[in-house]
Amino acid sequence: MKAIAAARAARGVTGTNPWVGAVIVRADNELAVGATQASPGPHAEADALAGVDATGAEMYVTLEPCTPFEGKRTPPCAQAIIDAGVAKLHVALEDPDERVRGRGIAMLRAAGVDVVLGDGAGEAGELLRPYLKHRETALPYVIAKFAASLDGKTATAAGDSKWITGEAARDLAHHQRAWVDAVMVGRGTAVMDDPELTARPGGRTAAKQPFRVIVDSNGSVDAGGRLFRADGPTLVATTAASPEAWRDAIRDAGAEVVVLGGGAEKVDLRGLLASLGARGVMSVWAEGGSGLLGSLFEAELVDELWAFLAPKIIGDGGLAAVGGAGAKVVADAPMLREVVVERIGDDVLIRGFTGDWSPQVG
Repeated sequence: MKAIAAARAARGVTGTNPWVGAVIVRADNELAVGATQASPGPHAEADALAGVDATGAEMYVTLEPCTPFEGKRTPPCAQAIIDAGVAKLHVALEDPDERVRGRGIAMLRAAGVDVVLGDGAGEAGELLRPYLKHRETALPYVIAKFAASLDGKTATAAGDSKWITGEAARDLAHHQRAWVDAVMVGRGTAVMDDPELTARPGGRTAAKQPFRVIVDSNGSVDAGGRLFRADGPTLVATTAASPEAWRDAIRDAGAEVVVLGGGAEKVDLRGLLASLGARGVMSVWAEGGSGLLGSLFEAELVDELWAFLAPKIIGDGGLAAVGGAGAKVVADAPMLREVVVERIGDDVLIRGFTGDWSPQVG
């Protein structure tokens, strides 16, 4: 479906809007293709309709067209479709946003447009998972990622981790960073690796950089680290146990500090995700380390896993990819659904969905 391809190409540039694709056809001839543009640009439907005579034509869209609502910054797409004289509209998914849900379809049908719901629903639902989860739960969609040896180690006993996987796997991870809203790491990774956490697909710095989120419960991260010198905003989530002087130093370095969890030993990760969701963050790429990933899995906050495995054996004493207490019995271990296995250079990527949430596309 060409509308799906157009939507995929727009992923990562639409801000808080969903990445949507639209195609206009007449008698099997393609008239126009549109995609949601960066805010405050047009939505996919308006983008496709621009300069096109769509009278009596058919349109395919990946998400229900929007309707008027308070605070809306762009003209409603449902009205634009009606005004353009589109005769038939194929909608992949109903929009779960309570301001739109079902209203766009009802508005179009009331105006005489023949609306077919469900064409391409499965593919559109997979592509829009972060948007759908955010609108249904107010929480971001969390993708956990690690790069490990075949025996599940992300570093040697001496702490060396560069580089476990090859260049192709690392570049793919940078492409993921380039479209998500936020990249999250724990204090161990921030201290040991001193990363920038910027998106550099193909070795080039991406125009859009993710929101960097550091989880540091006790105040270990160096305010002079590269994280605070790279382009883009940074947030450090901590607890009341961290020193006030350290928090001031982090703020002076240009980062935002949020205190979550009161006097608890660990940052309240669900509270952190809720805070990010309230800011409009729909997707989080959680890169580790071991402690953060373990805590996310224990709190059942992971929606998808990307595990890059290198054909290497590190052996005893190496750092496990996922920490925490772990499952007591195998039957309780988190399972991946719809598993995909891919060869990435000399490495292997295993990815799949986990957790209780799934898009409601039926």
